[in-house]
Amino acid sequence: MEFIAAAEVAVLGFFQDLEIPAVSVFRSMVQKYPDVPFGISTDSGVLAHYNVTGNSISLFRLVDNEQLDLEGEDVESIDETKLSRFIEINSLYLVTEYNPVTVIGLFNSVIQIHLLLLMSKASPEYEETMRRYQQAAQLFRGKVLFILVDSGLQHNGKVISFFKLSKSQLPALAIYRTLDEEWDALPMAEVSVEQVQNFCDGFLQGKLLRENHESEGKTPKVEL
Repeated sequence: MEFIAAAEVAVLGFFQDLEIPAVSVFRSMVQKYPDVPFGISTDSGVLAHYNVTGNSISLFRLVDNEQLDLEGEDVESIDETKLSRFIEINSLYLVTEYNPVTVIGLFNSVIQIHLLLLMSKASPEYEETMRRYQQAAQLFRGKVLFILVDSGLQHNGKVISFFKLSKSQLPALAIYRTLDEEWDALPMAEVSVEQVQNFCDGFLQGKLLRENHESEGKTPKVEL
């Protein structure tokens, strides 16, 4: 329990038998994901605590206190590709970088409010901005998923345009609710913890800055 609680994401193999092929596949992941702690347990008391009756590989996410399991035939037939995909799709950190793999996990998450930081990772301000963004993410753990969209990558242009933003307006924050596709966006010269907190709180309270701009005639309303 302490091992799981100490990491944003932890992966545990609960095995009845350490000689099965899945164990060697599991061990191969340790080198591939050096930032993710991996553990193995064969203790019957531990397996019972986590409701494991056979062989299972479980990923634990601190951000929303989720336990996601691969069990039975999924473990028996596991290979490196399948296990890698399971880890990447379900590894939602305090801040998750948007890419074609993680987007599946993001939209399958039980957390319906997603906050996106649209910013180039090549920016000189990137490291400091990310530090503040991660600090703000602590305040909304379990309520809002914090996401980074690298605006320096060409294929992320569609995300920027979805929120009616241009690259000249970046960095910016964009917030999105998966249930009804409601969204809002806020360009800013410098990202601070207070700005992020106010933007999230406003959206959660139903206040949309975008509607204010549209009512002023600055941006025509476009159906999504």
